Amino acid sequence: MAKRQGLPGWRHWALALLIAAAGAALLYAMGRSPICPCGTVKLWHGDAWSAENSQHLTDWYTPSHVLHGLLFYLALRWVAPRWRLGPRLVAATLAETGWEVLENTDAMIERYRETTISLGYFGDSVINSSMDVAVMWLGFLIAARAPVWMSVALFVVAEVVVGLAIRDGLILNVVMLVWPLQAVLDWQAAR
Repeated sequence: MAKRQGLPGWRHWALALLIAAAGAALLYAMGRSPICPCGTVKLWHGDAWSAENSQHLTDWYTPSHVLHGLLFYLALRWVAPRWRLGPRLVAATLAETGWEVLENTDAMIERYRETTISLGYFGDSVINSSMDVAVMWLGFLIAARAPVWMSVALFVVAEVVVGLAIRDGLILNVVMLVWPLQAVLDWQAAR
């Protein structure tokens, strides 16, 4: 069993926060709404098919970002085994923030509309993207501190629960973005 590392130091957290803030500023400069255009900020928005999806703090896609943290930790442990936890956190933050920016480009929003059940998707609010980065940190820290079996169990439970609730999840989302399958789209649309 690998020796557990301590938590990242304040310098790494400060750098991670700076990266996340830069990502939020870039999203705002790209025209993303700071909060839901509806004018409210909800802790949870559970209707994955409404115009308010991806506009509030959390929603059915929040677990996917926790899973990003698990996967980034695993990938960085494999790719950069000599790095301490702090530099891995910074690298994971760069990856997640980069994804949030890419995900909210016009080209990617159009790709979501073409290949997934997100026909009315028009991008994330800045506050939603910022929370996605924060919950990625949660997943990253869980993977760093918990036994491997717990990370695997969390991944499976999150995918099953979200899959049953909205017929989507991280794996289905990636499959449909990379290699859209009509059978999956038909199943998702039959909700």
